[in-house]
Amino acid sequence: MSLTIATRVYTADAARTPDSIPYWGPANTASWKDILVVSRTAAKPTKTYSGNTRGSFKFQRQHTLTGALTTTGISTTELAWSHPVGIAAADQDTLAADFVSLCGLTPFKDSMKKGLIVN
Repeated sequence: MSLTIATRVYTADAARTPDSIPYWGPANTASWKDILVVSRTAAKPTKTYSGNTRGSFKFQRQHTLTGALTTTGISTTELAWSHPVGIAAADQDTLAADFVSLCGLTPFKDSMKKGLIVN
């Protein structure tokens, strides 16, 4: 299986577990990292609460650096969620749409690029 994200094709690795799948990106080699890891955690209910399902998509990508002490470095960018069992699909769709919209906003990009937090 593969995932296409912003024109990049990530191919699932055969070495997977039931709760995690690594996908190799187009720039991934033995010496250069370009990976997307998709993972999940099942809900852990108690006697009084049904629990939360959890999941994440995590990019790990190597970059050539300028103005740094090393010539290369690895960035990690992760989208993680925790939703209560029983949440409506429409509510999950709204959360996903809100997050997609957030990622395009200047305050989000300034936070990633410059470490700024907008008040």
